[in-house]
Amino acid sequence: MKRFTKKTLAYAVSITAAMSAASTFAETQITVATVNNGHMIEMQKFTPEFEKANPGIKVKWVTLEEGVLRQNVTQDIANKSGLYDVMTIGMYEAPIWGERGWLEPVDTSGSYDAKDILPSIRGGLSYEGTMYAAPFYGESSMVMYRKDLVKAAGMEINDRDSWEHIRDVAAAVNDPSKGIYGICLRGKAGWGDNMAFMTAMANSFGARWFDENWKPQLETKEWKEAVTFYVDLLTKYGPPGSSSNSFNESLALFNEGKCGMWIDATIAASFVTDPKQSKVADKVGFAQSPISVTEKGANWLWSWALGIPAATKNADAAQKFVRWATSKEYIQLVGKTNGWAAVPTGTRASTYANPKFQKAAVFAEAELKAINSANPNDSTLKPSPYVGVQFAAIPEFQAIGTTAGQMISGALAGSMTVDEALKSANKSADRQMRQAGYY
Repeated sequence: MKRFTKKTLAYAVSITAAMSAASTFAETQITVATVNNGHMIEMQKFTPEFEKANPGIKVKWVTLEEGVLRQNVTQDIANKSGLYDVMTIGMYEAPIWGERGWLEPVDTSGSYDAKDILPSIRGGLSYEGTMYAAPFYGESSMVMYRKDLVKAAGMEINDRDSWEHIRDVAAAVNDPSKGIYGICLRGKAGWGDNMAFMTAMANSFGARWFDENWKPQLETKEWKEAVTFYVDLLTKYGPPGSSSNSFNESLALFNEGKCGMWIDATIAASFVTDPKQSKVADKVGFAQSPISVTEKGANWLWSWALGIPAATKNADAAQKFVRWATSKEYIQLVGKTNGWAAVPTGTRASTYANPKFQKAAVFAEAELKAINSANPNDSTLKPSPYVGVQFAAIPEFQAIGTTAGQMISGALAGSMTVDEALKSANKSADRQMRQAGYY
């Protein structure tokens, strides 16, 4: 029998440990939960590039519809379940969850260049100066419209048109007999679905979610006027079934040439101007969001960002993925592979300064103008106690906004009146705020 000396035994143990560590590293798998929109799905196609550069890490994707994603990641992080190593969240969750210690701070050291991230986007994803989610793309909202249809109708669309003018344009281009509807807007219930649009619209009518004492304001004249206008507009000039449509449904309609106008996320601009996706790619114009009585809060501010839950067991690997997916280098990779009009936008100043992007993206100027005009710290005409443009950055808002979205979607579908919808939404909000101890 072969004898082992202490020296050879120690060597054997060290080799075994090294092999075990290598095996463990090779098997590191991170699970990324994300939303089912175009840019996030495109990111999945570049996964082999990340895995090639990081041979010890494998990426598993969980792709969900927006409402389901929000529900799943909220439940996972609150319960500290650790199902996801990276989760797609936004400006609502990042500062609240960061304050609670539910998220790992993003590693912005070295070459990451956090200062290149647009200040409004970086600030919206931070708590007390620490960034708790890294922006994959950022967005505001703006008008996207068919230049050919608007011109043929003898109309014009300009920055900050009145809502009344937008209604008149919708009426002029509306032609259901040809499958063309005057305007497409979000109607699907959800605090991040129809209420993202509806809140920005209501802001421009002078509305606010809460007064300075945190009392819900959904039964005020401003909200009633805004929601009544919205319901009337979509009922007369929107596509059938608008109460079921959110971003993806409206995008499909617009790209098929069925919408005269669409007011939604600026990120859509890269899709509606892409000939591979859009039948009307060369006919699209852009303008800043409409207003009623004020520009304050008339267009929203959002970022889909990547956050790392504190409960992850793979924090180092997760940090590497987040840094890669939100880096300048990733944007360069997409630009070289898919063309510069297809890169994720709204995050980095260097993207907008790039001549290749400026040449390829006809929407760049309008998009950046919209993002820079949104101010989450001053988004309502009357004073309000909350931060956020299309949401109030308090933990209770998710439930409050979801209920309000269901009620307003019901009014759009005709199952209740606007007054009934807002009364019910206000009552639910009041109950939530009382239970939470705001007053």
